[in-house]
Amino acid sequence: MKKQQTVKLKWVALASLLNNTGAAFLWPLTTMYLHNYLGQSLTTAGLVMLVMSLAMMSGNYLGGWLFDHWRQYQTALLGVSLSTLAIFLLIFIHDWPWYAALITINSFGDGINATIVNSYGAMVSDHTSRYVFNYIYMAFNVGVVIGTLLVGILLPISVVVVFAVATIFYAILAILVILTFNVEITRLQETSDVRNHQQVPKQLHRRWIILVWFILVNYITIHLSYSLWESVMAVHMTNMGIPFYAYSMLWTLNGVLIIVGQPLVNKLSPYMRLSTQIIIGIFIFACSFFLLIFARTLAAFIVDFIILTIGEMTSFAGLPAWITQLTNVNEAGHYQGLLNIMMSIGRAIGPLYGGFIIEKGGYQILFLSVFAMMIITLVVICVYLLHLHHLQRRLNFEK
Repeated sequence: MKKQQTVKLKWVALASLLNNTGAAFLWPLTTMYLHNYLGQSLTTAGLVMLVMSLAMMSGNYLGGWLFDHWRQYQTALLGVSLSTLAIFLLIFIHDWPWYAALITINSFGDGINATIVNSYGAMVSDHTSRYVFNYIYMAFNVGVVIGTLLVGILLPISVVVVFAVATIFYAILAILVILTFNVEITRLQETSDVRNHQQVPKQLHRRWIILVWFILVNYITIHLSYSLWESVMAVHMTNMGIPFYAYSMLWTLNGVLIIVGQPLVNKLSPYMRLSTQIIIGIFIFACSFFLLIFARTLAAFIVDFIILTIGEMTSFAGLPAWITQLTNVNEAGHYQGLLNIMMSIGRAIGPLYGGFIIEKGGYQILFLSVFAMMIITLVVICVYLLHLHHLQRRLNFEK
């Protein structure tokens, strides 16, 4: 049978949805399960979360390297096999320390899966990269909403039920990868190269890569800041007398807004350059943390979270597409992997940084510091981007 010649966006997006639904069962569960069910200390739980983050970063990197230097389809099979097998075994073996070992293997597989999804997305030939990654990002958030809602419903029944339902999502993902991801990527390179890189002169390739690294550093500060909402903000809000369920409902609001708003963001493409859209989105996202300095009521936190979500859906989905435009096709796996690694680094150090700054200076200093980090790195990106556009115009003039 002849191997199909194109990567289908619907299968890449569905893979993102399934993988993130399964993962969303596990990340919010781990600390509580280790502490409340297995009797481990919060320090031990934090150490396990750190190891999970390191495993995911390792998977991000290995997935990107194998995608570029080995075989794309076999790399996808490796990632989904590891994550599915680990979660399946958790149904039967979920005491200490086996839970920690299996959840780490699952995280490593998820790291490969995340990079593979973005790398295959970079190869989709029948849509612009901007449209592709907006679509994938919307699927990602649908998965997170489904997973977080289901784990809250299923955990009171039994943790075994949680692992069993998560296994179903991973098993469907494995079947999807087996049936649809075996495509002839090499035959798409010429088309993808023309579509994504026609605006990048060869003489400036090294300097565009420097811009990519500035973007990656900014991405660390973004997810360092975002992780504060997943960690210390729950304590901050409950200390102000706001109930925990109200905090948890903010994440449902976040997911719903992204699902509804992301198609509207797609409509910006004819009117706004991708880099401009991303820069504006990051600026809005950063400003939401500055506004947290003044938030004292639930209504203020809701408004702030809406602003954060607007910045998130305007910028986050476009970042993989921008990286795709700035790099060569044979570097797709490497730089998409690095993007996921930077996200994991930010999420790993964010709670530690947040706790340290709160102890030394308080929440207001914390919010101001992360706002400054994001704005400073964003200004560096803007200045260097203007410099590169000037060089490009000069090269075109000389021609």
